[in-house]
Order: sequence, then structure tokens, then C-alpha cells
Amino acid sequence: MSEIPHLLVHEQADNVGVVVVEGLTAGTDMLCCITHDNSTFRLTAKHDVPIGHKVALKDLKTGDTCMKYGEDIGKIVADVAQGEHLHTHNCKTKRW
Repeated sequence: MSEIPHLLVHEQADNVGVVVVEGLTAGTDMLCCITHDNSTFRLTAKHDVPIGHKVALKDLKTGDTCMKYGEDIGKIVADVAQGEHLHTHNCKTKRW
């Protein structure tokens, strides 16, 4: 496969992935790669998302735990639909 992934996911259990290309725009049919086993899947971006930011892999509800790299990285503070941008406006750390 010569197509470059748009989104990387570390573990099958993660519910967010990280954008790894510049200029990802809403409506993009993203190639997503799970690095743990090198499997791939497709997901449509619902927002423009900057490189290094996260995209929800499934619908997430307020109070859900955000999982990235197989680790709990925070709490969802506003509902996020599959394919939407996930960042500090809808996910907060549990440390404070």
C-alpha cells in the first residue's frame, strides 16, 4: 500500500487517534493505522483538525474516559461524535 496514513492509533482499545498530516480538512476519508498490529481502517473527518490533535474513533459521551496509547489521558467534558476533533475544548485531564 502506498497511501500515507492520516491518523495513527496505538492500541485496539484506544478511542482516539492522532492526526499525522498537515492540513486535514473536514470530509477527508482518512486512512487510519493501528500501530500495535499494523491494521488499518477508514474514518471520515468531520472537522478540520491540526496535525498532532486527536480525532474521536467512536461517539464519546460526557464523563467517558479518553484512551490514547492504551492509557487513560482524560475525561470527556462535552459529547464528541465519531470523526470529530477532540482537544482541550471537550477533553480535560483528571489530574486537577
